[in-house]
Amino acid sequence: MPLDPTPRLPEDTSAVTARALLTVSGADRPGVTARLFTALAGGGPAVEVLDVEQVVVHGQLVLGVVVGVLPVDGDPAVDEAALLAHLGRLATAVAADAGVRVDVEPATTDPASVAAGRPHHVILLGRPVTPEAVGGAARAIAAVGGNIDAIRRLSDYPVTSFELTVSGAAATALRTELAAVAAATGTDIAVERVGLARRSKRLIVLDVDSTLVRGEVIDELAARAGRAAEVARITAAAMNGELDFAESLRKRVAVLAGLPVEVLDEVREHLVLTPGARTLIRTLQRLGFRCGIVGSGGFTQITDPLAESLGLDFAAANTLEVVDGKLTGGLVGEIVDRAGKARALARFAAEHGIPLDQTVAVGDGANDLDMLNTAGLGIAFNAKPFVREQAHTALNQPYLDAVLQVLGFTRDEVLDAV
Repeated sequence: MPLDPTPRLPEDTSAVTARALLTVSGADRPGVTARLFTALAGGGPAVEVLDVEQVVVHGQLVLGVVVGVLPVDGDPAVDEAALLAHLGRLATAVAADAGVRVDVEPATTDPASVAAGRPHHVILLGRPVTPEAVGGAARAIAAVGGNIDAIRRLSDYPVTSFELTVSGAAATALRTELAAVAAATGTDIAVERVGLARRSKRLIVLDVDSTLVRGEVIDELAARAGRAAEVARITAAAMNGELDFAESLRKRVAVLAGLPVEVLDEVREHLVLTPGARTLIRTLQRLGFRCGIVGSGGFTQITDPLAESLGLDFAAANTLEVVDGKLTGGLVGEIVDRAGKARALARFAAEHGIPLDQTVAVGDGANDLDMLNTAGLGIAFNAKPFVREQAHTALNQPYLDAVLQVLGFTRDEVLDAV
């Protein structure tokens, strides 16, 4: 991993002294880092450590250190040439002693490059992540004036994911270019601004149908009424944004008239959670998140027991009307539609005293869009193209716990939390 050789400069750069970047590479072994810093502390110009980054990849070490000359009262200033000459001799000695390579070069002090900072994380997820995906992302970043400052692996299971720290690129241009790479390579690529807000999320809301669970609850109910094909067509049109959701919901619920209420228990018992759902919820709960679900095509008779079994903090859904032990084909109470899902998210956040910018929403359909855009981070999960284009980011992996990598958690952190 190459070190960004740009030191963090004070506002007044008029007193900048000579600076240099030392890059150590080679087989990792105990004592290499200690040997380098011991040499820096020895004879020659007094220096201060301005920046350090180190990574070991499969036993190979890359260590970068930026140093600057410390002014000493009464002593003549040490210029860059003298510093580089001294560090060159030091590097030769350390390399021979530690069996590594040590390169020395000037460190830039360009204020414009300092100002670029590290404004975005770019997360690549796939099973597998191919060289074409990484190369395509790198080219896209460069095309919009971005620079990759660092790369680290977040996970190797259930998906492989890497986080690139990128500076110097505008968010909109970066997302646009990377979306094209994602479409061409089949790799998920998410973009998030660097900052405390990313790791300060405290509440997550999951859609139910085709997000928390596989399939659509209302389709399962319709199958038991012998109307599966008809309802599936209406559901698809609604999820693609082709029909008003409230109207489509009423049409679908109407075909359930006459079903015995026991069918609800049967459907609930046969629900299959999306792979990774339990891991996602359990991990976030251990990390202090408030977790809940909002369903529109799912119904309280099914979602409330599901939320209880998962230990969720809240749940909202539509309620089927039941009279004399049978479904009437109607609904009772407020309709949880596209706008209702967003209102539910805002209500849950307010009840727990959590700002909306610290919330996460995950969903797959057009009726989730208001909720996804209301949240601080909206994730389209295996969503329709119409939804992917409008969400903050999209995941097309079959594993719901891949959301953890979008939030910046590594596989080791997940295992520690579980």
